Amino acid sequence: MKYIQVFLLTLSVLFFSCHKRKYTNQEVDNPVYKPNTLFQSSEDLSSPKFQHLITKYQLDTIFHGETDELKRVLLLRNWIRTVVEVENNGSPYPGGGYAEGILDAALEGQGFHCGHFMKVQNGILNAYGYVSRTLGSGPGEKDGSDWHHGINEVWLNDYNKWFLSDTKYDHHYEKDNIPLSALEIRDEYLKNKGADIVLVEGPDRIPAEVFDEIGDRPERFPNTYAWIEWHLYNDMFSIWPDHKSELVMYQDDYFSNNTWIWDGKLHWAYDTEYLIIEQNRDAIEWTPNTIASEVKIVGGKALISLTSDTPNLKYYQMKASDKKEWVVVGDSVEVLLIEPKYEILFRAMNLVGVTGPGHRVIIDSK
Repeated sequence: MKYIQVFLLTLSVLFFSCHKRKYTNQEVDNPVYKPNTLFQSSEDLSSPKFQHLITKYQLDTIFHGETDELKRVLLLRNWIRTVVEVENNGSPYPGGGYAEGILDAALEGQGFHCGHFMKVQNGILNAYGYVSRTLGSGPGEKDGSDWHHGINEVWLNDYNKWFLSDTKYDHHYEKDNIPLSALEIRDEYLKNKGADIVLVEGPDRIPAEVFDEIGDRPERFPNTYAWIEWHLYNDMFSIWPDHKSELVMYQDDYFSNNTWIWDGKLHWAYDTEYLIIEQNRDAIEWTPNTIASEVKIVGGKALISLTSDTPNLKYYQMKASDKKEWVVVGDSVEVLLIEPKYEILFRAMNLVGVTGPGHRVIIDSK
């Protein structure tokens, strides 16, 4: 009987010592979360237009079982380029400026300019749950370097960054094998004319020479991104034919001390209600699908609140770092603290099943 009493006493000591642990939320090097404070809309992935696009053009056959996110995006981009020929002087163009109409005309042999490629890529990538936005750019010089180019930026969850994707030429720029955003290309051009960046083409990212010849493809040059305009509303495909024309430009020293020349004239948006000037770079390079968390430890429990700007958010998921299975959770999670240490992973998932960058929370009693 004495032995049993000692055993029970030992259990009591262990129980109360567990609940006297002092837990703290550890600092973790998570992907940086930048909220969307500027852009007004995203494509509505619940629209049947997207599935119609996938089914009509049998787009699922393009992947060949590929699971890498960037490679999937590049395979889709390459397919568009193989279907649509380049024609810069085809006005009036058929298709009504709508991705499906453009593709139908392209399959009949009609060529298109950069703005059409931009619209098609935007529709197809969003159909697969990848956040894509439309933008324009140009060198803006008075010496004849005043062309305008339509391209896309695509959010890469695996890299937690935007990258500029040019469908017309099936290419993008990289530095140290990292795909670059429009502003990153601009940085490199303004620094040293882009000497440290590489233009790569196709799904295999083959380096391409751009500095020894212009030919009829001047848009391949990095000076194309000296000036950039982002469309404020990013729902071009799902609301077509409705379209809003507000443009965002980034104001820094270069913007303030120079003027964007387009086709021999000032850019049309100057001194109009359609131009929005933004000084905060993070507002432009906001981070879709990326999570921020707040952890409060109260009375033996951890209260975890999740925040993200995830277009078409379906739900959040969580799992312990040593588990394989994800479970669906809301934006608030309560964890009963019993073990000495907890390492929990969270991620956001959109309506199409694409998941954002992982976010870790570590709660430790050490």
